[in-house]
Amino acid sequence: MKLSTFSIFPMFLFILLSSTSAQQPSSKQNSFRQCLSYYSNASIPFSSTFFTPNSSAFTTVLNSTAQNLRYLLPSKPKPEFIFRPTDDSQVQSAVVCSKKLGIHLRVRSGGHDYEGLSYVSQIENPFIIIDLAKLRSVNVNIRANSAWIQVGATLGELYYRIAEKSSTHGFPAGIYTSVGVGGHITGGAYGTLMRKYGLAADNVLDAKIVDANGRILDRKTMGEDLFWAIRGGGGGSFGIILWWKIKLVPVPSTVTVFRLARTLEQGATKLLHRWQQVAATKLDKDLNIRVLITPTVVDSKSGNRTVTIIYEGQFLGGVKRLLEVTQTQFPELNLTRKDCTQTSWLNSVMFLAGYENGTRPEVLLEAKPTFRNYFKAKSDFAKVPIPEAALEGLWKRLLEEPTPLIIFNPYGGVMSKIPESAIPFPHRNVLFKIQYVTTWQSANENEATHINWIRMVYDYMTPYVTKSPRQAYVNYRDLDLGINKKNTSIAEASAWGTMYFKNNFYRLIKIKTKVDPHNFFRHEQSIPPLALHARQTRN
Repeated sequence: MKLSTFSIFPMFLFILLSSTSAQQPSSKQNSFRQCLSYYSNASIPFSSTFFTPNSSAFTTVLNSTAQNLRYLLPSKPKPEFIFRPTDDSQVQSAVVCSKKLGIHLRVRSGGHDYEGLSYVSQIENPFIIIDLAKLRSVNVNIRANSAWIQVGATLGELYYRIAEKSSTHGFPAGIYTSVGVGGHITGGAYGTLMRKYGLAADNVLDAKIVDANGRILDRKTMGEDLFWAIRGGGGGSFGIILWWKIKLVPVPSTVTVFRLARTLEQGATKLLHRWQQVAATKLDKDLNIRVLITPTVVDSKSGNRTVTIIYEGQFLGGVKRLLEVTQTQFPELNLTRKDCTQTSWLNSVMFLAGYENGTRPEVLLEAKPTFRNYFKAKSDFAKVPIPEAALEGLWKRLLEEPTPLIIFNPYGGVMSKIPESAIPFPHRNVLFKIQYVTTWQSANENEATHINWIRMVYDYMTPYVTKSPRQAYVNYRDLDLGINKKNTSIAEASAWGTMYFKNNFYRLIKIKTKVDPHNFFRHEQSIPPLALHARQTRN
């Protein structure tokens, strides 16, 4: 950067930028470009980094990593422009210029955010997108058991680069390989290794972030409070993450995976009830068995459907020991050798991500989305098993929706040993997490019908999940829980804040107040600062 403190600002540039509120969009775009050029160390190739609605590539870039097609509809707000920085200093310049110009920004790394908060603003317009897709370096140091990752890299790229260096190292992050590392870890980030090693955010050693003052800070310079907040406090509240330094974890050279399906007619309800009793508290922490629940067609002619429950497992070891574990701890699963596949850790990740057997790992470097559709999702956590009768009622509701999916992810193991206050992610002492999803394939479908259905299911599940507060996972943003508005109070924000963070929410507010008191980094569910609330109250 040309200026380390940004306190010296040329008069001609000040006059130019301070008048932008009355300017037309093209002038605002030009002012931003001029500001970027002034603050950047080198010339910026705007033809490949700056995209306006008049650019031929604008729609392609906007749509490139967006996963929820609901937020790409013509009726949804579109950004004034998109900036794709190519290095850290350009992100720094973009923050400084956005702040000086009074331009609201959204930050996108992977585009998997469920409510499109990284590429749509429903509360402020105009806005811009800082798209970090070009910042995707992954530097693995096997000797130090660590890696520095730029936030635009996907989980698939990270996993590939780790496996490229070692077949006995891994990282406990998510299943879906097109998820961007940046936002994923800010929410905690769980995966199939969490019962053994905890969350991705539990395994972060350092980070680099651009704060609201345009400074690039690492763990030492940001301080332990901010470092605590960014590891699970949700994205978009404290700054723009540039890099994560992660701790690699050991994995065996042989990993076993399996996938079993059971229908209602095959006793699926009783088996799932048993899974709830053992998956978190009884099973070896080397074994993770997640459950996917969805309707399937029984008879194509009649269209009759049933509910099918799929058990997907990853075991850190060979099939012989896996069978010993399941036969002892979960014999009801009736797992056999023919159900199992021994493979490498990397291939086990690809199996769980849904890649066909034999797919070359290099496909992970393409960073292609593993799903893109119209969807609405919600989340819950359960501390006690859901009764069989309640499950039967849930099946009836599932069969009313064309393409729903419910996923149970087991906790337990190391997760139950980590204090709720260790990082902002508080969901430790639970049996499993529940994710509800409804999808549709066409913009012409009645969106309200699908959303009303998932809200109905969510209401139905109220007696069987956590209470006071009813917990929710921040990486599965759900705007039904509440939206920050101009005059949102701390009490109002607490309605959703305590669901995501429990009592950690109030520590997050204090840290937000310290590092971003004027709420520069904000969105529909960002952490609000106390100072902002105080000003609103006085006014």
